[in-house]
Amino acid sequence: MYNIRTLNQISHVGLKKLSQSEFTISDTEENPEGIIVRSFDMHDMPFPSNLLAIARAGAGTNNIPIDRCTQEGIPVFNTPGANANAVKELVLTGLLISSRKVLEGANWTQTLIGTENIEKAAEVGKKQFTGPEITGKKLGVIGLGAIGVLVANAALDLGMAVIGYDPYLSIDSAWHLSSSVKHASTLEEVVSQSDYITLHIPLNDKTKYFFNKDLFAATKRGARLLNFARGELVDNQALKCAIREGIISKYIVDFPSADLLGIDKVIVTPHLGASTPESEENCAMMASVEIREYLKYGNIKNSVNFPTCYIDYSGKPRVTISHKNMVNMIGQLGAVFTKYCINIDNMINKSKGDLAYNIIVCDSLNGKEKELMEDLSAIESVIKVRILY
Repeated sequence: MYNIRTLNQISHVGLKKLSQSEFTISDTEENPEGIIVRSFDMHDMPFPSNLLAIARAGAGTNNIPIDRCTQEGIPVFNTPGANANAVKELVLTGLLISSRKVLEGANWTQTLIGTENIEKAAEVGKKQFTGPEITGKKLGVIGLGAIGVLVANAALDLGMAVIGYDPYLSIDSAWHLSSSVKHASTLEEVVSQSDYITLHIPLNDKTKYFFNKDLFAATKRGARLLNFARGELVDNQALKCAIREGIISKYIVDFPSADLLGIDKVIVTPHLGASTPESEENCAMMASVEIREYLKYGNIKNSVNFPTCYIDYSGKPRVTISHKNMVNMIGQLGAVFTKYCINIDNMINKSKGDLAYNIIVCDSLNGKEKELMEDLSAIESVIKVRILY
């Protein structure tokens, strides 16, 4: 029986993927083997002694101390693509409200309360809310992952021309991306041509404030910028200058910050990207399956700090080992199995950066589980050893 702690309200539909006969789920469990989290900030949270895995019911993992997890041999999972359609729909909404001044017009109309002839006043006043159509305009999509691909394809269906930039385009994304999307070789090529620009890249040390004064200087005058990825991708001070200079005619961002509120030509929404019941269910289901597969079988998929590593369960015992990615580790591990005459039926070794992970399936452990665990754990570069049946 495994104990799972939820740090936020997680969809019960998704949690049904964790069988009640094998998992107990609680938001008060003090020493869980697994944690499922959404937005709760875990950086100052002490890890329970039994903790084996963390699953984020969403794509971003900025609220989780990834480096500390890696050092302690704890894989962190996320759910890429589970909320992609929800974010795509909000981006399309952003495209429209950046052009048609719908929000401004709706807010202004509320000021007509008490006006004698509201219909006439509305007809006169609506001229100030004129905005262009998006059909025939060019959309620049920066980042062609699960969300970026959906946005690019949908924009084509709306009659837009689309130019995309992603130097790390995956094979899976390439398969799903329409051939009508033009591929740019540089960021400057995208921003200099696009009437609308939408960001779909992760936030990390390399991408923080990547949309800075230099990139704004290369941007087509009057462009509309949409940010439903992460707020800190854009340098807000440089953005304000770009707005004053007429480079950016509208900025739509889904991440509130004090320095953007009350600014003309900026629309801020309260992080609504994945706020749909469908998205929350999809994320919870994927997170539950990921943590179930790891706790029961040691299988890893969609981890941000561990390599993908998977062997179908055959009923035979398996040993999982995480260790530093160093020369001769396989030889050292194999020598321990040989010492106890344990025959290896199947194995896989994968690495990700400085970390490596193994699943070793054995015919039998010959009653040597304790000795095996002690000897493997004693190898200097080994981080964590688990024995699963």
